[in-house]
Amino acid sequence: MNAVQPAREHRQFTRRLLVAAGLITALTALLAIQIFRLQVWDHDLYATQSTHNTLVLLPIAPQRGLILDRHGQVLADDQTGFALTITPNKAMHPEETIRRLRRILPVSAEDQQRFNRDLSHARPYQPILLRRNLSPGELAAFAVQRHQFPGVAIQTRTKRHYPYGSLFAHAVGYVGRLTPAEIREEQMADYAGLDSIGKSGLEAQYETLLKGQPGDQEVEVDARGHTLHTRLRNPPREGVTIRTTLDLAVQQAAAKAMIGQQGAVVALDPRNGDVLAAYSAPAFDPNAFVDGLSTAVWSSLRDDPGTPMANRFLRGSYPPGSTIKPFVALSALRDKAIAADQRLAGGAYYQIPGTKHKYYDWKPGGHGAQNLREAIRDSNDVYFYQIAMRLGVIQLGNGLAHFGFGQRSGVDLPGEAAGVIPSPVWLRRRYGQTWYQGQTVMMGIGQGYLLSTPLQLARATASIANGGKLVIPHMKQSPDGATQPLDFSPEDIAVIQGAMRDAVTSGTGKSLANDLHAIAGKTGTAQVHHAQRNDSGRVLRDTVQLWQDHALFIAYAPADHPRIAVAVVVEHGGHGGSTAGPVARAVIDAYLNTLTTAEVNS
Repeated sequence: MNAVQPAREHRQFTRRLLVAAGLITALTALLAIQIFRLQVWDHDLYATQSTHNTLVLLPIAPQRGLILDRHGQVLADDQTGFALTITPNKAMHPEETIRRLRRILPVSAEDQQRFNRDLSHARPYQPILLRRNLSPGELAAFAVQRHQFPGVAIQTRTKRHYPYGSLFAHAVGYVGRLTPAEIREEQMADYAGLDSIGKSGLEAQYETLLKGQPGDQEVEVDARGHTLHTRLRNPPREGVTIRTTLDLAVQQAAAKAMIGQQGAVVALDPRNGDVLAAYSAPAFDPNAFVDGLSTAVWSSLRDDPGTPMANRFLRGSYPPGSTIKPFVALSALRDKAIAADQRLAGGAYYQIPGTKHKYYDWKPGGHGAQNLREAIRDSNDVYFYQIAMRLGVIQLGNGLAHFGFGQRSGVDLPGEAAGVIPSPVWLRRRYGQTWYQGQTVMMGIGQGYLLSTPLQLARATASIANGGKLVIPHMKQSPDGATQPLDFSPEDIAVIQGAMRDAVTSGTGKSLANDLHAIAGKTGTAQVHHAQRNDSGRVLRDTVQLWQDHALFIAYAPADHPRIAVAVVVEHGGHGGSTAGPVARAVIDAYLNTLTTAEVNS
């Protein structure tokens, strides 16, 4: 063997070793430099990034404000219950998780649909509601197998609650599931952590006050999303409690009196516009809306022929019928179209001079000649046909506008209807038709195109009760109710007040008279179809309820020092005195019976 060969191989090995050592040294130096850069030069940068990666800010939902009646009775509050939530970044496959959860507790299709909707715009570390109101049995069933469901947790959550169910459904309203379309982008921070929003009634009107202000907490999580530490940053601010003018006892009396009927009841304090009661029948249970309606419940409400979702006291537009006569009469007195003691002839019908059409009185044969007070007492149609023609459609409409007809009252509820005071211009624009004198005649008894809401009728009634001031109805208590003085003389108002007292003691509303509380009122019957009559002028009534007239009644009491003004509409109820009148009587008695003698007489 050549002795030179091992020496050469040794030198080659040594060179390779030196090269490898050099490479290792260079790589080690580069690694050391990189570590030095990360830990020294760029320490602050990566420390900040590390904090951002492990600290998340989670919102804390505030407690929603209470809604109370005038005496402090709770009409809406929050109840705490147990809810099942899923955190997306902890439960790797939410759909599979829900499928397995169904083996131990029920999860409805609506629950899953809501979860999927929320999942689409939620943050991965934010718990998403799957089920509310877990029963003790469901809690126990989940607790036993909790270890099999990473990312699934039991949380305490508040839920809006309406202790009186349907009683205040249209006045207090309800909250429902919050959708992105309901708030502007700049409002998103104000709704962090909230999943509901006021949808109707006072809940919607005072949403900003009631909802409160969300807080937030800083949560430290590890790389797998597990919570390490929690630190409160900003506590949530509870929503404002709203004390209303509503009276629980009066509302209950209205609801009880309207059982089995469709229509509305409104009661106001004529001194300041406090809304004492506002009931729409039939009603619905607002508790069903809090978590989102099920398909079955929504179908039931939608298909109900009684339309329980309709707010009749606020948006129901009805011909006022003969309840309009006190306001027509007061306008005629102010405009000198008639004198209070002037008697007008009254037969079985009225004819516009030069025409053949007959406008019948409700009483076959008519009432004979009467003055204004007698005509209101007996609801003399022929008298008011003549008054309407003396005023003319424009003057008549202007007079009614003084009492708030044809305009929104300004009540603190969303969606109020304005009603209609028709005119030739209105008719031409709305229907492309020409006004004729017969429509003026019918307007004088509250028929035709003239429409009012129950709230407008109650407000107008209050203006007579308080001696000529138009109140602004309100449901949230305020120190002083705003009023607007009307341009009517005290003497003329006194005539109308006396006539409305007569209507209850000896006129069309005499069945309502009793010794408990003296009432002043006016009955009304509004036709909802063209009535057919026999040769003597008597109405041939259809036996089908939906063709029967609406029954109305307006009233205030006590007659000498009013504390309450009421308007009642009973759809297809027939005659106002026999159907709507007892409802008003029940509401009036319920309120005045809660007051002391000194309060009633104050």
